[in-house]
Amino acid sequence: MPMVTDMSDHVSSVEPVRKSIRVRANSARAFKVFTEGIDSWWPRTHHIGSSPMTKAVIEPRLGGRCYSEQADGTECPWGEVTAWEPPARFVMAWRVSPTWKYETELAQCSEVEVRFTAAPDGSTLVELEHRNFERHGAGFSGMRSQVDSPGGWTTIIALFAEQAGGAA
Repeated sequence: MPMVTDMSDHVSSVEPVRKSIRVRANSARAFKVFTEGIDSWWPRTHHIGSSPMTKAVIEPRLGGRCYSEQADGTECPWGEVTAWEPPARFVMAWRVSPTWKYETELAQCSEVEVRFTAAPDGSTLVELEHRNFERHGAGFSGMRSQVDSPGGWTTIIALFAEQAGGAA
């Protein structure tokens, strides 16, 4: 009898993008700045809307929307909170296609997990992992390269750290 494999247990063959930084803030503050305070540090150039971005939002709850408000009055969704565990971690579905448009199919989304680990000195290690790029299908490698470039998560996490209290 042939063996049936549950694809939900499939291990990704595509290396995740991992970034980390230690910030001079406790884990509760770091978590809040990264999530509820995203508009204070997210670059206005990083959006998929059709007009300039005016605000970035992560709704602070399981199932919360991640979206931007645009200058033309529209909202542009780009993610969905799939795990909400303050102040330790959250995970979001990255609902952005390889063509930098909104991805309607959740099964075709990569995901971003951000973990916040408190240190004895009051600082927090923030670890970001963007994974499962292969779910995007054709074009995923270009997206992975872009988010792993100097203008991608490297810049994003540094901007966050500055707003959270600086790198430790």
